[in-house]
This record gives sequence, C-alpha cells and structure tokens, in this order.
Amino acid sequence: MNNQPLILIVEDDEGISNFISAILTSNNYNVMKTAKGKEAVSVVASYCPDLILLDLGLADMDGIEVLKAIRQWTSIPIVVVSARGHERDKVEALDLGADDYITKPFGTSELLARIRTELRHSQKNSLGHALEAEKIAVGELEINYLKRRVSVAGKEIHLTPIEYKIIVLLSKYIGRVLTHDFIMKEIWGPYTNEIQALRVNMANIRRKLEANPAEPIYIVTEVGVGYRMVEEFK
Repeated sequence: MNNQPLILIVEDDEGISNFISAILTSNNYNVMKTAKGKEAVSVVASYCPDLILLDLGLADMDGIEVLKAIRQWTSIPIVVVSARGHERDKVEALDLGADDYITKPFGTSELLARIRTELRHSQKNSLGHALEAEKIAVGELEINYLKRRVSVAGKEIHLTPIEYKIIVLLSKYIGRVLTHDFIMKEIWGPYTNEIQALRVNMANIRRKLEANPAEPIYIVTEVGVGYRMVEEFK
C-alpha cells in the first residue's frame, strides 16, 4: 500500500461499493471496503483510515449507530453517502458528528470534491497550526481576517457586523455543511432561535456577494439543513 490517503467505504450495496472503489482507486486513493457496521467500527480501530464514506442503510446495524460509535473516540472525517434524502436524516447525521452528507445518486466530481475538502481540513487540524491564515480566497471572493475586509473582484463589500460574523464562520468551515442550528448558536448564542434573522442576513449577504443572488456560487443552500461556503467550483 502506498502513502496515499486510505479511505474506508462502508456500503452494503456491492454495486455501489465497487463503483465508489473504482472511482477512488483511479484517483490514487487507497481503499478498504466493508458491508457491515460492526466490522466498520473494528476496521477503523485497527487501520485508522484517513476518511470514512458511510452509508446509513446497512444490513446489520443502522449507519447512525456506526457514526455514534466511531465518534466516541476519533475525529476521523466521516462523509455520509446515503439514499436517505430527508432533511431530518441529514441534520441528525451532521449534528452527531458527520463532516458532510451526500445524497444518492451523486456525481463523481462532487464526491471527489467533498473528499478533498475533508482531507484538507483533517490535515490542517492534525498539524495544529499556531497561526490562522491571514486571508482566504474563493474565486473572486476574498476575506481578509486581519483587515476585516471582504471583497469581490477587488471591490470591497460593506457588511453589517452580523453579516461579517456569518461569512467568517462559513469560511472557517469552508466546504462543509453547517446546520441552521449550529450557525445560530455560534452567532447568537445557545439560548436563541434566530432562524428568521439568519435567513434575512443570508439573503442580504447574497445580494452583496453574488452576481445572481437567486443562483449563488459562493454560499449554497442545503435545503432544510443549512448553508455551505464552496471551496472549489465544479
């Protein structure tokens, strides 16, 4: 096995498992596969993969229970890949510690992009950077943390303090889905429910950042779940 990242596929549909495995192998990832939740927990403990692709609909135990078990002792990135498209399933998985959630059927480019995002985040966390980045750029959007300046194509965008806090939070977790509840607690505190305020602020942010607010390219909506700042364009 080479020194490329090791990805564990936990999927009981053999066809889908082989399909994902072929995609990953052709993109130079090392791959391990299992169809059982209990075995997945054991494999994670024994081999410490760099990332886990977890289906929720397993035969021997629910994928949510697998997620709970793994999260008790490790922060290895977990990307849920499931046919369960209900909002409550996505929110539950993310709240329990999944790093991302992809609904079947999915595109190859989307899967690979989400994997790259999580591996980069994991590497940064493991290095324990003493200094935060001075700024971050996505396409023509740039956020300069030191100057507290947000610009698009070199033009400074004037934001309210709340709008700026939301953008910084999304950029801190760039590429990841943040649930409405998580954003509200981080911005307004744990004892408030500011969902309407969040939606209003997000609409204002998009009006200021996006060329077409109805079709945003920087901050996308995960319907019924939350928001995600894209890390790379498809």
